[in-house]
Amino acid sequence: MSETEKIAARFLGKRVSGSQEYDNSLLVVIPREENRKQYSINNCNLPFVGWDIWHAYEFSAMAENGVPVTRLLKVKYSCESEFLVESKSLKLYLNSFNMSRFGKNTAECLEICKRLITDDLSKRLETKVEVEFLENNSERIEIFNRFENIMRFVSEDSLRIDKFKEAPELLQTEENAEEKEYFLMFDSLRSNCRVTHQPDFGDAFIYYKSIKHIKEDSLVKYLCSFRSEYHFHEECCEMIYKRLSDILNPDDELFVCALYTRRGGIDICPSRWSKNCKVEDVFKLIDIKKFARHGVKQ
Repeated sequence: MSETEKIAARFLGKRVSGSQEYDNSLLVVIPREENRKQYSINNCNLPFVGWDIWHAYEFSAMAENGVPVTRLLKVKYSCESEFLVESKSLKLYLNSFNMSRFGKNTAECLEICKRLITDDLSKRLETKVEVEFLENNSERIEIFNRFENIMRFVSEDSLRIDKFKEAPELLQTEENAEEKEYFLMFDSLRSNCRVTHQPDFGDAFIYYKSIKHIKEDSLVKYLCSFRSEYHFHEECCEMIYKRLSDILNPDDELFVCALYTRRGGIDICPSRWSKNCKVEDVFKLIDIKKFARHGVKQ
């Protein structure tokens, strides 16, 4: 068992009752460095920037008079942080608010909860964590409308997929006459939790600008090769980014985002992009809150 798995195993794979009262000792954090080393990602000189964004759809606490207060909670922090939060520990931590009472009314309750969660996560992760409650959990805005399903560029009749452990050797490129932009979406990404081995499903969004063209059928085969991989969501996003970066030119723009569907009331949406990729201006993806089938993104 790796050091990461030992840390995560505090709660994962075990029956845990949690706490009926607010308890920040439930939070478990995991160092990113162990997995990054396997893929030659220098933790002190990352080849990308990006965010980890979490949405907790079932957050609830109570005001002092016992009135329940329920909201969709968004948590956001940089991929440059040394640690990531382990998902089950976050669920247990957030659930510890359920029977706890804060403030005289709804507004005070949310203000206190936001302050506690921000402080607790920032201290445990040793980085700045942004927390907000979202009022509208039914808004549906497709912010990735420029991205096309990669399967539209592939002939399924000639496609044969038989590798289901991450296989970067499947990726193939060809040279274009000029630099081009590509906006691709793959809606059948699947990986598995490193510790529980439970499956996780999501959509991958990939943008790159290069004179090189990654052959779409090879990219489909590569993304399918995660089907029997056992990694955290953030790790999968970084692995995909690193493999694509390796086959593109050093100065090419690259963006990778993985929007996983929610499991246990929480979804995780990591995004990574090259330092020369102006995502803030081009994609407006920094503050993702909802994408159609995943729930709330802004």
